Amino acid sequence: MKQKSKKLSFDDYYSEIYPDNWKEVKDALLAAENQMIRACFDAAAAKTSEKILDFPKFSAELASLPHKRDNRNLKNYYVMDPASFICASQLNISPGDKVLDMCAAPGGKTLILAECIENGELWSNEISPTRRDRLKQVIIDYVPKDIREHVFIKGKDGLKYGINFPEEFDKILLDAPCSSERHVLKDPKELESWGPKRTKKLAGIQYGLLCSALLACKSGGEIIYSTCSLSPLENDGVIEKLLNKKGDQVEVILNDVEFFERTKFGNISLPHQFGIGPIYFCKLKKI
Repeated sequence: MKQKSKKLSFDDYYSEIYPDNWKEVKDALLAAENQMIRACFDAAAAKTSEKILDFPKFSAELASLPHKRDNRNLKNYYVMDPASFICASQLNISPGDKVLDMCAAPGGKTLILAECIENGELWSNEISPTRRDRLKQVIIDYVPKDIREHVFIKGKDGLKYGINFPEEFDKILLDAPCSSERHVLKDPKELESWGPKRTKKLAGIQYGLLCSALLACKSGGEIIYSTCSLSPLENDGVIEKLLNKKGDQVEVILNDVEFFERTKFGNISLPHQFGIGPIYFCKLKKI
């Protein structure tokens, strides 16, 4: 009788990817996250590097810090991973740009993009009704009314943007659904049900979303593809597949970014190295 092959465990799988330091990476994922407090739509704060560099350690005190509202009835701060802030900030938005945040919930990256909108449009898209409701509330709580007029909340399938809105957007942020290993590790049920097929399946969905983004992007426009995954299949693997199939339509823009290390096609911030993340991103230009 043919014996079933043993299911590859989460630890076994990622030990093969990070053979020299998986324990260190795993310990960092299990530790409390480092977060930053962002003063949203604060012109003075935006002109300093403090928003990136001086992020406090996450703590119960920080998590429960009471929100205050200013004279515009807007909340005074948003807490997020500094790596996410840095990633979204790589999308260099120009005045008049039409911008798409394809998978926008919970909304932290949308706030960063909205701060840069000047006489343009931001489509903040989320297909899940529950997550979209949360996104709407974030925009109401943080975005000034005059800027909110330029932000449009959508509930469309990201896979169909390329077909329905070809060559529509100057800049696109695709923060794709991913394995999110930090959350898997902290959820016993998720960890028990995890298997390598999960990351392979997600990589297929991510590739479809990225192809859709490429079609929806104007010639000369830029796309940021990002995940919070450790899996190369979902990161450089998706980009490599795109370049193999559509390399005549797109080019990679490689830059050194503080708190990130370079990969073959992008940049990744790993928590055991920098205390933030994990976040991977690749910047692309449609040609």
